[in-house]
Amino acid sequence: MPNSDLIQMMKQRAETVQAIVSKITDMEEAVRYTVDLTQKQGGRTVAAAGLNPDEARLMKTACETFQLELLEFPLRPHTHEIHTSFTPADWGIAETGTLVIDSSSEDVRIATMLAETHIAVLPASKIKPDSAALEKELNAVLMADTPSYYAFITGASRTADIERVLAIGVHGPQELHILIVEEDRE
Repeated sequence: MPNSDLIQMMKQRAETVQAIVSKITDMEEAVRYTVDLTQKQGGRTVAAAGLNPDEARLMKTACETFQLELLEFPLRPHTHEIHTSFTPADWGIAETGTLVIDSSSEDVRIATMLAETHIAVLPASKIKPDSAALEKELNAVLMADTPSYYAFITGASRTADIERVLAIGVHGPQELHILIVEEDRE
């Protein structure tokens, strides 16, 4: 399946479960999106977990410029302060609009589960058509000699009680934003 078709399917399926999906060109645009959205929502804090050093510096500079607090690690003391979390996604599953995120780090788990808004950056090249297409990658994770924890995230947190009343954000973020980085344009 061509990459453009996978991107379109990922976008459609993620939006079906109330995720907000945008296509972007690079990490700078992702950081701008994050600070803009945080300010628009009236947030004051950002937790950026799982970033490489260059990405972390970029986020720190943007937060300072826009007078947002970039929460320090470890995030455990800040669990009640996280407005926006920003994380990279390892893979996307187009068939279900699902993100797969290496959450072995407690900071990544805290950021993705306790923020009001979660923004995930997904490279277009990491979108797979379905979960079976991740077999090779997941087998490599399972065969590794280190413990790991991968989260499969489909949409914002939602639950329905016995009366079938839908509640958003009870067990996680109220909003999920997926930023697809189109690094390989066809």
